[in-house]
Amino acid sequence: MKVSESQWKLMQEHLGYTDEEMKVFKRNPRNKDVLSKAAVLMNKTIIAEVVESNGCNSHHRIGDKLYFDGAGNLLTSLSPKRICIYALASVATLIFTSNELFYAGVDPNEMRFKRTGCFDVGVRCGGWGHIVLELRVEERKKR
Repeated sequence: MKVSESQWKLMQEHLGYTDEEMKVFKRNPRNKDVLSKAAVLMNKTIIAEVVESNGCNSHHRIGDKLYFDGAGNLLTSLSPKRICIYALASVATLIFTSNELFYAGVDPNEMRFKRTGCFDVGVRCGGWGHIVLELRVEERKKR
């Protein structure tokens, strides 16, 4: 796909790059590939849904959803008011993987291992609680 000069300029402004930094950025062919697909990815919503929960100190319950834009930014207005940092940390690698699959032309929902959990092992193993989250990618809904 082609990247227009206006797209490069928009990215430069977005990232706050100097002209010299932008030259370096443009020399990397992966950046061109990613930028050519970015608009489509930004029309996606990444959802991490709690599918198991027991003893969670942050009170995450089955069915709770964390919402992210296609770039992986937490959409705070759609997500619970209180989110455990350990849940967020565990979801980060799945979001990265979903984006890599997307850029490679693979549907991120075809990811084989799309579940993760907080590192607390739960009360039976000497911890407090544990949650499991499952990732999926959907078309962005107009809200």
